[in-house]
Amino acid sequence: MNDATGFIRDLKFTDLPDEIVSSAIRALTDTLGVAVAGSKTKLSAIIHSHAAEQFGAGTNTPSFLWNDGRPVSPAGAALANGMTIDSVDAHDGQKLTKGHVGCGVIPALIALIEATDNYDSEELLTSLVVGYEIGSRAGIALHASVEDYHTSGAWVALATAALGARYLGLDHEQTRHAIGIAEYHGPRSQMMRTIDHPTMVKDGSGWGSMAGVSAAYLAREGFTGAPAISMEAPELASIWSDLGDHWYITEQYIKLYPVCRWAQPPVEAVLHLQKQHQFDSDDVSAIRVDTFHEAKRLCTKHPGTTEEAQYSLPYSVAAALVHGTIGAEHISDEALSHPQVDHLQDLIEIDETHAFNEAFPKHRIASVELTLKDGRVLQSEPTEARGDPENPISEAGINSKFAAFTEPVIGADESSLLLQKIVGLNGNGSARPLTEALAQLHNL
Repeated sequence: MNDATGFIRDLKFTDLPDEIVSSAIRALTDTLGVAVAGSKTKLSAIIHSHAAEQFGAGTNTPSFLWNDGRPVSPAGAALANGMTIDSVDAHDGQKLTKGHVGCGVIPALIALIEATDNYDSEELLTSLVVGYEIGSRAGIALHASVEDYHTSGAWVALATAALGARYLGLDHEQTRHAIGIAEYHGPRSQMMRTIDHPTMVKDGSGWGSMAGVSAAYLAREGFTGAPAISMEAPELASIWSDLGDHWYITEQYIKLYPVCRWAQPPVEAVLHLQKQHQFDSDDVSAIRVDTFHEAKRLCTKHPGTTEEAQYSLPYSVAAALVHGTIGAEHISDEALSHPQVDHLQDLIEIDETHAFNEAFPKHRIASVELTLKDGRVLQSEPTEARGDPENPISEAGINSKFAAFTEPVIGADESSLLLQKIVGLNGNGSARPLTEALAQLHNL
């Protein structure tokens, strides 16, 4: 834990290779683009009102709700802004953690920047890297040490506590206690429950973000909670031994579609077959998907809410065949009653294969067999989703996704200005223009 605490408290911008700084900006761009899209969801409206009512700023310097502007406590901002990102399942992730770091880390980081009045852009980027490195390892450690599959919020809490320790200037022991409190109070929510029954609880990221920020403030006042088992247990030491040498922030995947990552391999497979063989969605008479067990459980057909749509493999495949892609507009509540999408969902059968199960989570694989009305049977190759570190999305692709997710909400001009504020952080001095823009988007 000494090495981890030192990394949390002492990492400097000058310690970061150029590739790591670029990865930080890439992660920030992608996540904030998803946040803008998420601000129009019912989930976001509910949690913003809850934060404004229950997490007031009090006498402290406030943090702000994005695309809203109301002042709240840093814990409240981490909660509401984190859940807003999570309301549209298009944010980055890491395969071995089986979850998402940035969704909880980035809102906590910006809340702490505002609350501590520390707008140094180099510190923002350095702390963002700290959050990704601690969060990724905490997720891997949790999966290695407990049987249940917990949501990202369970281990994001440790990462956001680390950020709180850094911004609040906690010493070594206070940092240990902050992370221990966060581990103990973090949401050990059951991931497969929300897969089987999709609702607004999603991946627990906002709740974990809030728990970690709260833990840092509690530790500053003398509240105790050490040790954090997933950081300090001797049998997990190897996971933490390469801090500063191995950079997990470079291993995040980017989602092109706002649905569960597990549903995206068959989406890619059917889109490839459609492009290759030039057929329309109404030419299809049967669809068979072979995938891994966890993806097979994304079995909801005819979703009635955006949450159900985002965790539905049948809906994702059908929507992709009809629309040629899946955009944020295709998983809105208003878009779910599409006759052809409904029809295709009833044609889909899902099975799992031993080989694909064995490959998970390092590889998420699916293959698809399509039968057409003219009698042709089209078989895809085993397919993984684009955007993995081994098959990365280009900078132009990231910017294109950002535009697609933000322009319908704030317009092309403001989307471009927001992107400039993000990518200009490196060497720009102050992050204040970015944080103010996030709070003021509702005025556009």
